[in-house]
Formats: sequence, structure tokens, C-alpha cells
Amino acid sequence: MKILYIITRAVHGGAQTHVLELIRGFRDKFEIILATGEDGFLTESVQNLGVTVKVLPNLVRSVNLFQDIQAFTDILSLIHQYQPNLVHLHSSKAGILGRLAAYCAGVPAIFTDHGWAFAAELPWYWKLLGVPSEKIASYWCQKIITLSEYDHSLAIRYSITAQEKLVKIYYGLPDTVYRAQPGKTDVVKIVMVARFSPQKDQNLLLKALAGINKPFELLFVGDGSTRSQVEFLAQNLGLEKQVKFLGARSDVEQILQDTHIFVLSTNWESFGLVSVEAMRAGLPVLVSDVGGVSEVVLEGETGFLVPKADVLAMQERLTQLITNPDLRIRMGEAGRRRYETNFTIERMLNETLAVYQTLRTKNFRGDGV
Repeated sequence: MKILYIITRAVHGGAQTHVLELIRGFRDKFEIILATGEDGFLTESVQNLGVTVKVLPNLVRSVNLFQDIQAFTDILSLIHQYQPNLVHLHSSKAGILGRLAAYCAGVPAIFTDHGWAFAAELPWYWKLLGVPSEKIASYWCQKIITLSEYDHSLAIRYSITAQEKLVKIYYGLPDTVYRAQPGKTDVVKIVMVARFSPQKDQNLLLKALAGINKPFELLFVGDGSTRSQVEFLAQNLGLEKQVKFLGARSDVEQILQDTHIFVLSTNWESFGLVSVEAMRAGLPVLVSDVGGVSEVVLEGETGFLVPKADVLAMQERLTQLITNPDLRIRMGEAGRRRYETNFTIERMLNETLAVYQTLRTKNFRGDGV
């Protein structure tokens, strides 16, 4: 069986990590090709696995009619060239263009939703186009995988497709030897791993910490368009000596091992894969209660959920975790158990493979069902 994976961007993000783990897990079972719109973290990682990579420069996130038409043509040509048995699409733009190309070529397709565009706090035209575009594109594929119950429910609420076409498969991550010791420290290290973008809210975390008169150190891992604004705020709040900006890193597992509290302050999130990484390391997690994150973090058990943009709630929970090492240990251990039960890579691969196998038993050539 030959599988063509297509995703719009190759940056270091949750969707790209998901695709990487699928390719890593299935490369010995299937012949795999990856297509994406740019070079980056994903293409480099996949090439290191010995998998064929094709870059399609016209496949971009922004809406551009000329480029979109060319990207569709490029994808269709790629399908004709490699003749895959299955096309597995990820991200909105690749998902729509890739499903249409697969349909035109008579090849079965699966789309994995990494957060519906119409549900996020994105420009109005994304929401205006999102629902009808996804409804139409659903006719061009055989299955749609959602990565959370939140997105699964949204698909049903907006009547994106028939319920029998929807499959929920939680993210899964391979295990690691790196384990945190959240209770052992004199100065508590807090870490947030996230892109610097309008979606994330590093500023709120800084404002919450500015009101806490306890020793701490904050590590920001990631890069992006809003980083300079966050650095400026840290200076204005007098936190420049306590806050470190580490930039984009490839050693996140080791960084998590050396910290005591994980925080994800965010405005919207479909799932929050990085919270799973933190629980895998045995860290207590403090996360904004948006989207599907409550399916990952159990309130009061593996960490805390706080209302979006609520500085006082974030400050209260941070203080509680900073001053109570036993609580950090207990929540970290519970988070580790939850990872082992619900978010392993083996479970994700087995459930995805089961979807692939259902398609192999049917003839989908050009039926568009």
C-alpha cells in the first residue's frame, strides 16, 4: 500500500508532529510520500527517516486564487505520478485542495482535522468560507478524523458531514526516558512551550506572575511574530531577570525534564498536544480552558483549567502550584498515568491503521462517497 500525506506547512507545530509520528510509525508497513508547501521541521525530520518528500511552493495557507489553482494542479500531478492507494490530508488548505485532487484522480482520501477554521478566532472570511467549504470537501473523501471530542461535536453541530464518516482518534506520542521531578527544587521553574502568535497568550502568564512574590524562573520555548511584544512586556513588568526566551528548540523533552510546572496560556486550542508532552514527562499542567483541552487535562487531578484571559485565576493557581511541592508531585504522577492510559503512540497508530484497512476493503474509485 502506498500513502501520500499532504500538509500545508512544515513548521514545528502540533499538526506537523502528528504527521511525523504517523510517518514514523507506518514507514515500515507502507510506501510513503510526504508533500508540503515549504521546507522546515517536518520535511527535515521525514527526510531523515528516508521517506520521499515533495515541496509544492504554491501550497500556501493564505487564500490566493492563482496559487490555489496551481497548487491543486501540482497535487493532482503528484497523485498521477506516484499513484498512491490512499491520500491522507492534514490542515485546512491542503485538506480542501487535496481532497478535490484525490476525488478527480479516483483515489480514496482521508482528512484529519487539526482544528476547524470556522471555530477558531481567525479572520471573518475564514469563518464565512469555512463551513460551506468543509461541507463540500467532505463529499470528496471517505473518512474525516477529528482529534478531539470538541472538534467531533463541532462537525456534527455544523452538519459538516454524515456522522458515520467521522472518526475520533486522540493524538498519541511515543514515550520518552526524560522524566521531571516537580517536587524537588528551591526555585520553581515554569515552562510554556508554544509559538509566539495571536493564538497564544504569553502576556497573560507574565501578568499573572508579576503579582506573585515567590521565587520562580519562567522559560518560554518557541518563536514567532509576537515574541518582541512579550519581551517588551517582561521588561516593563520588571521580570527580565526571571524570564528566559529560549527560542525554537529541538530538545523540548530535556527542557521539560528540568522544570516543575507546565503552563499553556492560550486563546483557542483544538486539543493542545504539548500538554500531553508535559504529562508524559510527569509535570502538573496549568492550561486555559478552551476548545478540547479539558479532554486532556483533568481539573484538580492532573492539573488546573483556568478561564481564558483570566489573570487572577491564573495567578491563584500558579501560586498554589509554586508553594505546594506535594501537589505538584501528585498531579505530575496522575498526568503520567493519564498519558500511559490514553495518549500513547501505539493506540493512535492502531486506531488509524484500522481506518486505513476499512478503505482497502472497498472500491472507492471515483465514487465520491
